[in-house]
Amino acid sequence: MCGRYALYAPHSQLRARFNLQDNDPDLAPRFNIAPTARVPVIRQNADSVRTLELARWGLVPSWIKPGDDMPQPINAKVETAAIKPMFRHAFRASRILVPANCFYEWKGVAGQKDPYLIRMRDQGLFGMAGLLERHEGPGGPEITFAILTTTANPLVATIHDRMPVIVRPEDYDRWLAPDNRDVESLLAIAGPYPEREMETFRIDRRINHSDAEGADLIQPVLGDAA
Repeated sequence: MCGRYALYAPHSQLRARFNLQDNDPDLAPRFNIAPTARVPVIRQNADSVRTLELARWGLVPSWIKPGDDMPQPINAKVETAAIKPMFRHAFRASRILVPANCFYEWKGVAGQKDPYLIRMRDQGLFGMAGLLERHEGPGGPEITFAILTTTANPLVATIHDRMPVIVRPEDYDRWLAPDNRDVESLLAIAGPYPEREMETFRIDRRINHSDAEGADLIQPVLGDAA
């Protein structure tokens, strides 16, 4: 799964990495993004123009009625998202990228789990595949999203059996194009990201607290870099 991640690159790097067509100011760096947070996601319109949009992490489908009590999933399995009622509309019509510098997973027994940071070896930005929905909330229209997951590659599998779907830059257009309804072609680019391009190491348990912030959260515990 993916239940926590970080985005701390300046906007200039986001523009360059994802070919964004905007001049938005820098966002505050976030080293500990947790569910329900409002964070930037990347959309592409029919003219292939990509922009950032703020959305809340925890998907609510468009057909939900105000006041209905139902789960707001933060993840969706890519293997079944195209057919599950909760996700199939967004999978076919409203796919996004969720920019990140790293994500976190936990390993160990209940009550004694250690957090691990997982990122690219070059420490660069990457785009996690996501699904976006709009619904009418109590205070008006709201935009929400979930991150797609897939089977973990061998590196991540030492920590957890699932990982976010990470889309390669050459596949951004195919993933984001709103008129691409070819499920097979979408699933073909949604497998586990190659382990040789990634690295992981244990970090301090302060990350367990959703209100913890700061660059010190992404520092390795001495002697644990992998």
